[in-house]
Amino acid sequence: MLWGKRLKTLRLVALIIAAGLTAHAAAAIWPDQLGGAVKTAGETVAVKDQALWNEYGFELAERAEYSLGEKKFTATAYRLYDPTGALGAFLWQRPADAQPSQLASFAAETGDGVMLVYYNYLLQFAGWKPEVADLEPFLRELRPVNAAEFPRSYLPDSNLAPNSTRYILGPVGLERFAPQIPPSVAAFHLGCEVEVASFDTEAGKISLAAFSYPTPQIATMQLESFRKVPGVLAKRTGPIVAVAIAPPNADTAERLLAQIRYQAVITEAERMPTARDNVGNLILNIFILAGILMALFLVAGLVFGFLRAAARKDKAEEPMIMLHLDDRR
Repeated sequence: MLWGKRLKTLRLVALIIAAGLTAHAAAAIWPDQLGGAVKTAGETVAVKDQALWNEYGFELAERAEYSLGEKKFTATAYRLYDPTGALGAFLWQRPADAQPSQLASFAAETGDGVMLVYYNYLLQFAGWKPEVADLEPFLRELRPVNAAEFPRSYLPDSNLAPNSTRYILGPVGLERFAPQIPPSVAAFHLGCEVEVASFDTEAGKISLAAFSYPTPQIATMQLESFRKVPGVLAKRTGPIVAVAIAPPNADTAERLLAQIRYQAVITEAERMPTARDNVGNLILNIFILAGILMALFLVAGLVFGFLRAAARKDKAEEPMIMLHLDDRR
């Protein structure tokens, strides 16, 4: 009985220690010092709208509080599965009145703070607008779990409504940002990803969506399904199905759709330079070849001279033929 109680106690202590270690490991994104500020508190946080976060590949969220003299600010990090999910979360979480920021390729100023995408991380600061130099040491230590490339944008830039772009990876996001398109038409099981945005035109706001598929053949197969959706204009360009959703004016929508053109990006394998591409090696090889040829000529000359000398020696040993012309007088 006594040993049984002790084993139970040891197991409980082990579980508590393991839970503590897990929590500590999970809350390890933000450093103790950031841009001269000192970390005063940190915790993992639960997210709202879990279904949509999960669709973007949500893994972990951590919030930390920092103090820089009398100034205090909060930093929140969301770790997603890949950069595509992080970009989708950034476009979704970005406030409607946010202003562009030069802090990163995808960054925005949000009132008294800033938010940015770093590989598969979405970082938010409230109460502080850091400079690039403030974040460089932290970002060097923040190793990305997934360093894949960000998806390309196929929607036009002209007349784009500010902060209206959304990136959709599944049915939850489609129902939220483009509910007019049924999930069965988008066919996410075929590898579809969607970019949707609003455009300000003389006819009013028009929503455009670019449904990106792995191959042009799949896009061609899905095009007819899009054209059967009421109030939708659709065209295909490469592996993209471009859609105008319930446009107030068909002619204006057609002009917008015409601006969406797929252009394939061909990446050639970079040729690695070899020793043959080095001019110094080329000159050295020329001298080596000249030396070899000179040596061959010298050997050939010696052999030829030796043969000539041997031939002359053989002729000198032959008996002389006497004609005896005087005896014939």
